[in-house]
Amino acid sequence: MPANIEIKAALTGVAMALETAARLSGAPPSVIPQVDVFFPTEGARLKLRMFGPDSGELIRYQRPDVAHARRSHYLIARTPDPEALLTILTAALGTIGTVRKTRRLFLVGQTRVHIDAVEGLGNFLELEVVLRPDQTEDEGRRIAENLLSEFSIDPGKLIAKAYIDLLLAATASQR
Repeated sequence: MPANIEIKAALTGVAMALETAARLSGAPPSVIPQVDVFFPTEGARLKLRMFGPDSGELIRYQRPDVAHARRSHYLIARTPDPEALLTILTAALGTIGTVRKTRRLFLVGQTRVHIDAVEGLGNFLELEVVLRPDQTEDEGRRIAENLLSEFSIDPGKLIAKAYIDLLLAATASQR
């Protein structure tokens, strides 16, 4: 199963993060609107990521909720018909919530650098070091931590939870 090393942090200086990401990648970002619908499952998260009416991905991932670089195992199935898949999965499983975001994606070596504007939550930096089959978890962590230092992120800004968990907690606290 493919794996990556992930780390996420709340962002206060979006402009500075965008400048740093552009410098490190040497290219402008891809801007990707995303709608992620989450489904109830045991032992992992399952989401349908929709990019538009004719493009989406069903993603199952498993990772610990810790506020530092962590290994994530994932499987991705792409679909040209995310609306039909959403209808089927909703009928079969129900949903637990939806995350809407605009992702600015930069590629830095083997790392996907995401600067996300998440509706209802704010701005975040997320690093995903895509591990090669011969690469150790420790090597991936070093890459993530070195990149994180380039962004001058305060360790107190690291986030353990998924966006869906943060949104559900925010919604519950507003009641």
